[in-house]
Amino acid sequence: MARGARVLQPLSFIVRPFFFFFFCCFFFFLYSTAATQYSSQRIQDDWWTYKDSVQGSFVPGPGFWGLVNSAWSLCAAGKRQSPVNIETGRMIFDPFLTPMRVNLGGNKVSGTMYNTGKYVALRLDKEHLVNVSGGPMAYSHRLEEMRLHFGSNDVRGSEHLLNGQAFPGELQLIHYNQELYSNVTEASHNPSGLIIISIFVKISERPNLFLKRLLNRDTITRITYKNDAYLLHDLPLSSLYPDTQSYITYDGSLTTPPCHETTTWVIMNKPVYITRVQIHSLRLLSQNQPSQIFHSMSDNVRPTKPLGNRCIRTNINFSTPSKDCPNKKPRKLQYRVNEWILK
Repeated sequence: MARGARVLQPLSFIVRPFFFFFFCCFFFFLYSTAATQYSSQRIQDDWWTYKDSVQGSFVPGPGFWGLVNSAWSLCAAGKRQSPVNIETGRMIFDPFLTPMRVNLGGNKVSGTMYNTGKYVALRLDKEHLVNVSGGPMAYSHRLEEMRLHFGSNDVRGSEHLLNGQAFPGELQLIHYNQELYSNVTEASHNPSGLIIISIFVKISERPNLFLKRLLNRDTITRITYKNDAYLLHDLPLSSLYPDTQSYITYDGSLTTPPCHETTTWVIMNKPVYITRVQIHSLRLLSQNQPSQIFHSMSDNVRPTKPLGNRCIRTNINFSTPSKDCPNKKPRKLQYRVNEWILK
């Protein structure tokens, strides 16, 4: 027995460190998995920006979105990305584009305005059902959120361009297909998921009544810093939409990661207006929290992407109807751009 014990002793000397090593490896695996999940969540939520550097730490700008996360690969490799430069000489009149119908569910709505650190967002209360249908849509879509993009000066700020020129801002109304999908997240991952109505923003002495409520001094100063939020009641949503049934439309993507190509864009034929004081107030919003260095939220735009073989269709009858899509064959059309952007 004594001899057997002497044989077992060196075996136990080997086994114990083995179990200790196995336990350490297992613990490290769990820690690494948790860290990876946390890192992945951080990327999904925060790790992108419109500018390549924030407070000296590298944060991926638009040129790197498709490289830092495999889930965002379409941002780099997609062929139907947004925004685009709208060349009016290549627009195709489509006689089958009917007027859009907007069901406001009442004249006034309530919602919460957010400083997301990237753009100003207004998310409507769930009890207010604002739907849009008709136009290029085969289904009814529910309004989920409004996003406001703007520039540091008056010659930039819109994500879409018109004949190479930008507007001071762009208001985007994001709708999801409520007939096929249960929420905007599900819809953004699937075909025919989203409709985004885009309205260019111009500067005038007579502002839009809806935007006047959002951008007055008492309201806008409540969302100065990232993650600030402010609840608004009785917003006159009916006054937001321009008085026109004319629009252009094309198939594209979200202009933020993960850049899913599930969006139909509808760009209205008339702009909305804000004052110089109001756009100056927007430029004073910070993309950071109070404890961090101030960086203006302005210039929160993604650069335009190639149109490729996509059609830009319109219900404006400016030429002989055509069923083809000669995007690579520009035509000289009888169409005055100033009428389209100023009326």
